[in-house]
Amino acid sequence: QVHVVESGGGLVQAGGSLTLSCEASGSIFSPNIMGWYRAAPGNERELVAIISSEGWTKYADSVEGRFTISRSTGWNTMYLQMNSLLAEDTGVYYCNVRDVRSRAEYWGQGTQVTVAS
Repeated sequence: QVHVVESGGGLVQAGGSLTLSCEASGSIFSPNIMGWYRAAPGNERELVAIISSEGWTKYADSVEGRFTISRSTGWNTMYLQMNSLLAEDTGVYYCNVRDVRSRAEYWGQGTQVTVAS
């Protein structure tokens, strides 16, 4: 089974920056999609950004231009560089790994990001 672990969350001042990391291990096959999702307090998870094994990316409108998603050359690690953070970015950020062909999906435990205004 694929194991997914996020790290890098914390408390940051509005306007500041933070970088999250997601380490994936196990049997990960191509094509696959890795992504960041977040859940604000009291809300369900929403898409933040995704990146495929082919290299294409997609961002939520609310973060486009401020966040950058990337993957290591070995495709095992995913990053989310967050700049110009806003209070509305506060939430638990989750890493997701999706095997496109098998439809298997794996989630990390989440990492808390708190933006102080």
